[in-house]
Amino acid sequence: MNRVLNFSAGPSGIPLEVLKKAQDEFLSFQGKGYSIIEISHRSKVFEEVLHSAMQKVRDLYGFGDEYAVLFLQGGATLQFSQVPMNLYNGGVAEYVNTGNWTNKAIKEAKIRGINYKVIASSEETKFDRIPEFHFSDDADYGYICSNNTIYGTEYKEMPKCKCPLVVDSSSDLFSRPIDISNIGMFYGGIQKNGGPAGITLVVIRKDLAERVRSDVPTILRYKTQIEADSMSNTPNTFGIYMLNLMLEWIIKQGGLSEILKRNTKKAALLYSAIDEMSDFYKGHAQKSSRSLMNVSFNITKNGSELEPLFVKEAEKNGMIGLKGHRMLGGIRASIYNAVTLENVKTLVEFMKEFAEKNG
Repeated sequence: MNRVLNFSAGPSGIPLEVLKKAQDEFLSFQGKGYSIIEISHRSKVFEEVLHSAMQKVRDLYGFGDEYAVLFLQGGATLQFSQVPMNLYNGGVAEYVNTGNWTNKAIKEAKIRGINYKVIASSEETKFDRIPEFHFSDDADYGYICSNNTIYGTEYKEMPKCKCPLVVDSSSDLFSRPIDISNIGMFYGGIQKNGGPAGITLVVIRKDLAERVRSDVPTILRYKTQIEADSMSNTPNTFGIYMLNLMLEWIIKQGGLSEILKRNTKKAALLYSAIDEMSDFYKGHAQKSSRSLMNVSFNITKNGSELEPLFVKEAEKNGMIGLKGHRMLGGIRASIYNAVTLENVKTLVEFMKEFAEKNG
């Protein structure tokens, strides 16, 4: 089988082992004679898959019974407005702006008409770093995006605060352990490390879900989905099945601690190559804020001509998804969990050869 090396930012690669299991079970799930996509979400068979995936999320991160684990639809984008709808409590909501995704969340807070404040931003340096900040103790919530796919920045650890911390973790879900001690809500689209697009993971403290006002539409209340076990409306059953397989794979690899070790090695190799060839490549993110998941960089000499050529020649060499986001340009290698160290070594060798040929 001829498989390319997939450096796409999302939807992204899925381990071949997981794809093969899904393929084997697609026509007859667990030998039952029907596909998982053909049976009712109310059936005992599907509910076992649903609860298995929920428990794996809890086990991997350490979320206790005070949290609800939800599998919703609408992508992380819907959460930009759903968060203030549900969690704003009449005080002030505080946001840290680290790029496109927090920008969108801030715009939705404005549309909702809540009292919000942007307490820190790295916009003046083109979002090349995580800024310094401190959330107010009495804020209704503090909001961050833990990893920015476009600019390649990532919080090295979750910020400490007394107010509930809301984390958009779409692009570094399941990539590392985190400190959940002050997490109020933790969410993300799963299409980077959790399978195909179509599921939004939301983990929320149950007491915060009680804040919701009576004028919030029923289906957009976290409380509604908690009471319905994520099935107030028909969920994405196949997406939840695939997420369960992906979480099973992560556990088999040794859990989030082992996944972090692998991701750290991959990122170190790629960033080292960029730094060693600094007369040809330049990383966008400051070193202290570099992401383990998304590595954005430019070609410093004749970049407007050479960057498209780099992407084109990489594809000829079996590597896809390396074109930078339209907002930043350049080159971006997303090295999610399914990308192996050997894959990154192949990319680095290509980068060296390309620099030698065009430098």
